[in-house]
Amino acid sequence: MQTLSNFPATRQAGLDLLSKFSPQAGPDYARGRNFDFGPNQPRFVSGLSPFVRRRLVTEQELITEVLKQHSADAAEKFIQEVFWRSYWKGWLELRPTVWQSYQTGLRGAWNAIQTQDGLERNWRTACMGNTGIDCFDAWAKELSSTGYLHNHARMWFASIWIFTLRLPWELGADFFLRHLLDGDPASNTLGWRWVAGLQTVGKTYLARPDNIKKYTNGRFTPTGLATKAVPLTGPENPPCGTLAPANPIDTALATGLLIHDEDLDLTHINIKRLPFQATAILSSHSTITPLKAADHVVQFAQGALCDTLGRLPAANSAPHTVKDVYDLIAWAQTHGLKQIITCYAPVGPIADQLTQARKLLAEQGILLVTVMAPYDRMTWPHATRGFFRFKDNITHFIAQISQRK
Repeated sequence: MQTLSNFPATRQAGLDLLSKFSPQAGPDYARGRNFDFGPNQPRFVSGLSPFVRRRLVTEQELITEVLKQHSADAAEKFIQEVFWRSYWKGWLELRPTVWQSYQTGLRGAWNAIQTQDGLERNWRTACMGNTGIDCFDAWAKELSSTGYLHNHARMWFASIWIFTLRLPWELGADFFLRHLLDGDPASNTLGWRWVAGLQTVGKTYLARPDNIKKYTNGRFTPTGLATKAVPLTGPENPPCGTLAPANPIDTALATGLLIHDEDLDLTHINIKRLPFQATAILSSHSTITPLKAADHVVQFAQGALCDTLGRLPAANSAPHTVKDVYDLIAWAQTHGLKQIITCYAPVGPIADQLTQARKLLAEQGILLVTVMAPYDRMTWPHATRGFFRFKDNITHFIAQISQRK
C-alpha cells in the first residue's frame, strides 16, 4: 500500500514530485486521470495535493512548471483540476455560513451517534471498512492507513456512504478530514455536498457498478448499491459575499510572525522588510474534527510546519506553539507585541480561531494583520456561480501568473 513515506512533508519533496510528474500532465493525464488501479499500482494523477493543500508547493508553481512541458490546450484537464481547488476555496470564502452549517450538522450527527445504537454501529462499521461492500471497504482501509484516496474513489465512496448506507453526509466528510493528507475544508465540504445534491441543488452523484468496474480496471464489481440518488434537502445556498479588504501593515509597531498550516507560502509576507521580534505556529489538526485526526495527518502537518521554519532566517526559527487564542494573546504580551502578521487563512478551523483572536487581541491593543496571497485575491472573487462560469477566466489567470514570474 502507498504509505506516508511516499509523502515526506517538505517543499523539496513536493518540487521533486512536480518535476517528475510534469511531463505526464498533458494527454497522458487526460486519458488516465479517472482510473484507480489501486495501491502500489501505476497511476496517472500527480499525488501533489498534500503539498498544495499546505502550500509547500503553490498553485502558480504547478501551472508554471506544467506549461514548460505542454501547451495550455494539451494540459487543459490538469490545469482545470488545479483551478477546481481554487474555485472551491473561493466559493466557500464568499459564503462562509456554509462551513458553519456543516459544523452544526456534524455536531448534530455526532450527538445522534452517541444516542442511537444502530447509527453508531453502522457508522463504525463504515469507518472500519466492514460493510461487506468490497470496493467501499477497500477504500475505507486504504484511506485510514495511507491518508490517500483517488479522487474518483472519493466520489464513489461518498455516494455509497450517503445513498446506500444512508449515513449522515457530515459524518462522511469528517471521516475524510480526519484521514486525508490533503483534507481541505472547502473542497471536502463542498464535494460531499455536491454528491448529496446540496451544492448544485437537485444534482446528485450515483455510484454505479459498471462505472466502478470500468475505472478500477475490473478490480471491483459491487452489488447491492443504491440504484437511485434522491437529493438530500437543506437550506438554500446563501447569497454571494465579497472578499475582506487587505489589512494595512504598520512597520513601526513591534511585530510577531504567526505561521499556520493553512498557508505555508510566506513569500507574500516580506520577512526581510519586517524584523519580527517573535515567531509562533498554529496548527489546524486539533480543531478540524470533533474526534482525533489520524496520526499521519498530524505528522504531515507538523512536518510541513517544521520544514517551513527550517527555511526561515535563524531569528524566526525558534517558535512558540500556540495552544489556543488565549495562549496567542499571552505569547504576544510576553514579547511586547503590538502587531501580529500571518498569512490569510481561508474558511476553516484556522480562520475560525483567527476571527476569535482578532477581537480579543484588539481588546489588548494588539493588531492581527492577515495577508492574502495575490493568487487567491485574483481567483476567489470569480467563484460567484458554477465552475463552468469560473473556468472562463482561466486564460486570464494564466496570463496573470505568467506576468508575475
